Formats: sequence, C-alpha cells, structure tokens
Amino acid sequence: MTNEVPKPSHRWSAAAYDVFGRLNERKMAPLRRRLLEGVHGVVLEVGCGTGANFEHYDWGQIESLEATEPDPFMLRRARAKAGGLDEPARAKVTLTEAPAEALPFADERFDVVVSCLVLCTVADPKHAIEEMRRVLKPGGELRLLEHVAAEGNWRRVQGAIQPVYGWFAAGCRLDRRTEQAVRDAGFRLEVWERTRFSPVHPAFLGVGLKPAI
Repeated sequence: MTNEVPKPSHRWSAAAYDVFGRLNERKMAPLRRRLLEGVHGVVLEVGCGTGANFEHYDWGQIESLEATEPDPFMLRRARAKAGGLDEPARAKVTLTEAPAEALPFADERFDVVVSCLVLCTVADPKHAIEEMRRVLKPGGELRLLEHVAAEGNWRRVQGAIQPVYGWFAAGCRLDRRTEQAVRDAGFRLEVWERTRFSPVHPAFLGVGLKPAI
C-alpha cells in the first residue's frame, strides 16, 4: 500500500472496551466460540483489539496466530491477555501494530483470517478486505463477526446518531455494507447467523471463502 493509513490512538476507548465487553460477554462469548470453531493451522486475527478472542481459540488446532492491532492502547491490553494464556498457547502468539489496510505479511500465507468487529472501524474497508484476501491461501477462510447497516427506520436512526456515536466509539461506523463489500472482493460469503447487539447494531456471523486455484 502506498498511502499512509491514519494511526488510531484511543486510550480511553481501549479501557472502556474491556469494561463494556465484560458486561456484554454473556451474549458475545457464544458468538466468539462459533466464529472460531474449527479455526486451524496458520491463523491471522486482524484488529484483535484488547485480545477478547484469545481465550476462545482451540489452541490444539492452531499452528501459529499472528494478531494485528493498529491502536497502541488496545495492543497493550492484548499483549497482557496473550501473556495470561497457558505457555503452549502463549508461544504461538505474535502481536504486531499494523492497520488492516496494510498487513505486513506475504501473499497467501494464512489458512484462516479472522475479522471480529473490525470492518466497522477501519478507515478503508474495501482495501482492508482486499488485504485479507491477499494474505489468505487459495481455498482459505475469512471468518467474520461484524455489525452492519440496518434497514428501514433503524437505518435512519443510525444516520442520526452516527456523529456522536462515532466520536464516543473511536470512529466506529454504523452504516457499513460489509456483506456486499466481502462479496465484491471476490469471496463467496456464507452467512451462518444474523443477530443484534442492539437495535442499531444488526450483525452477521459467517465465512468468506477464497476460491481455490
């Protein structure tokens, strides 16, 4: 990537993310487990945040996990969570400060790429998805748990609250058309489940399949 990607830095959002995450984990934990079920081999988690997914991987199936996060305050908390894993799992984790739009990895390196609540906040979702596709092996999987644009009246509510919501939520966008963006990038998208985190946070869980050669 030739253009420099803006570097996020949200000290208080990083702290609040874990607080609110714990309050909502009863709903999120089953979704995280399903997202990561069967994940294996050489894995990349893009935008790992504070590392909330780490405890849900089946580490016996993971050869290695590269985890990226552009926000240094989020990354600091993710390092602490990785450090709390059992030694065999901890040895498999590498954390790197990097944006989704400029992944510092070779083409076709990973068996699975994980994107969990990432594409709502990246500056350039089209480029981020293209990067995820680039680093996936042919036949690889892009696992996705993302909230997206609503329909009807709730779409209008999203638009009305976006300026304030985005400021409080570290730039998170409520109106992303992520499913179509994944398809446009050349993935065959299979939606496993549709859910809502709140009335203005409809979400989907699924997998984007990169065609095999």
